[in-house]
Amino acid sequence: MEINDKSVKLKRVSRWKTYFLLLLVLFFASVLVSLNMGFAQIPFPDIIQILLKHVPFIGNSVQLTPFQENKESIIILVRLPRIVAGAMVGAALAAAGTIFQGMFRNPMADPYTTSASSGASLGAAVAIVLGFGVAQFGIFTIPIFAFIGCMLSVLVVYFIARVGSRVPISTLLLSGIAVGIFELAIVTYLQTIAGDKLGPLTFWLIGSLSSTRTTWTGVLSMVPFILVGIFVTYFYARDLNIIALGEDQAQHLGINLERLKLILLILGAVLTGAAVAVSGLIGFIGLMIPNLTRLIVGPDHRILIPASVILGASFLVLCDGVTRFLTSPSSPQEVPVGVITAVIGVVFFLFLLRRKKRIDAF
Repeated sequence: MEINDKSVKLKRVSRWKTYFLLLLVLFFASVLVSLNMGFAQIPFPDIIQILLKHVPFIGNSVQLTPFQENKESIIILVRLPRIVAGAMVGAALAAAGTIFQGMFRNPMADPYTTSASSGASLGAAVAIVLGFGVAQFGIFTIPIFAFIGCMLSVLVVYFIARVGSRVPISTLLLSGIAVGIFELAIVTYLQTIAGDKLGPLTFWLIGSLSSTRTTWTGVLSMVPFILVGIFVTYFYARDLNIIALGEDQAQHLGINLERLKLILLILGAVLTGAAVAVSGLIGFIGLMIPNLTRLIVGPDHRILIPASVILGASFLVLCDGVTRFLTSPSSPQEVPVGVITAVIGVVFFLFLLRRKKRIDAF
């Protein structure tokens, strides 16, 4: 029996390694393809040469041609920070979606369910329309207010849902939906009084990774929150697996459920807040990517969390590349990446619904 168990475990680990390798290949391929997309089509060999030029220790040995030198600023200062931002945002939203789906034991849960996204919307709308904090924070006003709005919204939901020392999952879910609707109502009102600020507010609410948002300064300011959030989340993979068995079973196995719920909510809020602070609201990634990853690698959160992170990063990088590909010289206005993810997300949502109906039919 022990030999059998060890064999099964080795096969599982080997399969996980294969998944990781394939997902990493997909991620690096998506980065290269996205670096090529835009008004200036730069050949892949030139892109690789330019990137190698900026790698420590080996960069001094790389000599660029005049053509490559002309395109270096496009790659390093315009496209690369945008791609890093896309990868970070996609990874964060996918990780947050995995957390919420695991905690609620519901594949339809995502950052919108807990009011994290609507709280960020309200924070950003207040900063854009009413101009609060501009004198103190300058260009970082909207990201800071979006992050604060996200965190406060999730904490309000938690305390509304709390019954004595317990926080029932069903009450938490309903509280998140109610608070989210209330916050979006305020955002709608702010849109009606926005005046000439309606355009920037609408553009932020749709979600975009335009070059005006994704400077290296803005990108690097969110990286610590996202990397630390994902790193800490992975340590709760085992607890998320146990929650899937049900709350009673989890308590019997020694899990402090109420403490765990608060930690997971805060982790999801930090990841969502850090992501939307830079990109605005980009929908469906937190819903779609964990479900898609679960179909590929299974429900075990030890593989589901890192696989969702990599797939989410690859997906948003490719979607952002598509937005630049669709932009023509005659119409330089970009298609917001939130539009692309929404279209794909709706199609995937209908696929999930059809799949569930087939399963229920048997």
